[in-house]
Amino acid sequence: MNRQQTTLPEILFNGKANQTAVMVAGDGAAVTYEQLRQQVEAFAEELKKFGIKDGDRIGIALPNGIEMIVSFLAATLVGTAAPLNPGYKREEFRFFLEDTRASVLIVPETGAEDARAAAEDRTAIIAVNIDQGGQVLLNSNLSRTPARPPVSPDADDVALVLHTSGTTSRPKRVPLAHRNLLESTYNVAETYKLSADDVSLCVMPLFHVHGLVASTLATLATGGTVVIVPRFNPLAFWKTVRDHRVSWFSAVPTIHQLLLSRNRGGERPSGAEQLRFIRSCSAPLSASLMNELESSFGVPVIEAYGMTEAAHQMASNPLPPGDRKPGSVGRETGLRITILDESGQQVTGQGRGEVAIKGPSVFGGYEENPEANAASFSNGWFRTGDEGYLDGDGYLVLAGRIKELINRGGEKISPHEIDEALLAHPAVAQAVCFGVPDRIYGEEVEAAVVLSSGVTEGVLRAHCASLLADFKCPKAIHIVEAIPRTATGKIQRRSIAAEIQKVRE
Repeated sequence: MNRQQTTLPEILFNGKANQTAVMVAGDGAAVTYEQLRQQVEAFAEELKKFGIKDGDRIGIALPNGIEMIVSFLAATLVGTAAPLNPGYKREEFRFFLEDTRASVLIVPETGAEDARAAAEDRTAIIAVNIDQGGQVLLNSNLSRTPARPPVSPDADDVALVLHTSGTTSRPKRVPLAHRNLLESTYNVAETYKLSADDVSLCVMPLFHVHGLVASTLATLATGGTVVIVPRFNPLAFWKTVRDHRVSWFSAVPTIHQLLLSRNRGGERPSGAEQLRFIRSCSAPLSASLMNELESSFGVPVIEAYGMTEAAHQMASNPLPPGDRKPGSVGRETGLRITILDESGQQVTGQGRGEVAIKGPSVFGGYEENPEANAASFSNGWFRTGDEGYLDGDGYLVLAGRIKELINRGGEKISPHEIDEALLAHPAVAQAVCFGVPDRIYGEEVEAAVVLSSGVTEGVLRAHCASLLADFKCPKAIHIVEAIPRTATGKIQRRSIAAEIQKVRE
């Protein structure tokens, strides 16, 4: 690894020229490091010929694939990549394109009707395709001009702009510089001792930092191979692991749960013996799910903590023989973590408060949002919005989003604690707790569950009563078919509460 590199595409020089850099699972295309380098440089030159200049935002609405990786890295060389969820609807695309002031939008050769319609006359379209040899091809009605002389971006130039999820407010723009992303990339690589022998299976979307930084960039930075799954399929998962000799993968608990449910009571899946570890991030991993995964698959499960504003990873449990603590997201990795009280002062000992971070991977502030920046930074510390504490060994334990804490008559209740209690019942496959308005207490505790076998609400409430104080026990437990989540697997507690309120009305 070369920490002296200043731009993201430079990580491609860490791999051997003839080593496979990226391949698509199954019978898909594959490219070597040399081919990937050449494609990124050629794509960047084409973007320059289309008139894209330094600082321009380049929207990308592509599914996982070689096209996405080439487009992303090329965009960071010429301007700023602004990847979007290709599953957005027209109005969502319109909002994000206007908010980022994207100069162009890169879409697949066919389909993507909502993205194209949202662009209309405001944003130019560049379509991409890929041939059987893995060569990415561009097509656009934009007029070409002679490419400008090459100008390498600086380490502090913005390489990537993403948005916060916006589940509690208007989405905020998060600019990430090359420096931020490289720092996080190498932090991930060092945490898990990645090398050229590793094969990463990327099942997370590449429009999010989890799949982009952890699964992809960290692997490329160490000369390993990335196997891309265009769409996650639990039925084909272990065949992919076995056929491509995958050594690790990172995913959200939702995906881990799906894999486990397909294998519950069965033998260890063929291919699992090849894995060095399984990583979990982007949403809380219950201790019970972690233990079940390790028992069923015979692989260490490593929970980590990341967020967009830190270019992904902030903390992680260690690889064996280090101590993996269920219920904890581990120790800080490559940055500093502290706990702040409401006034912004550091909490001593193991006191609870707001998790705050500081370090080279942390962004400098939201774009054009001074109010959010004033509220989010205290004495150089970025306030994550998560409540938690550091135990005696420096392991971080999260209690939940501060805005999601339930205030029942002055008692602050962590919804994650109730989630854990419900998930401890063998009939509960998924669980989410949330607060609802209450005339007496201000807020009351309720929950929604997805069941794996038949059980009544009364049994579940009695189960909670055996594990939790009375004031924490859900007043009502709703049995549902599915729990709403974001595209990256995060639970939307407020959405669930709102949907249940609609049903009542």
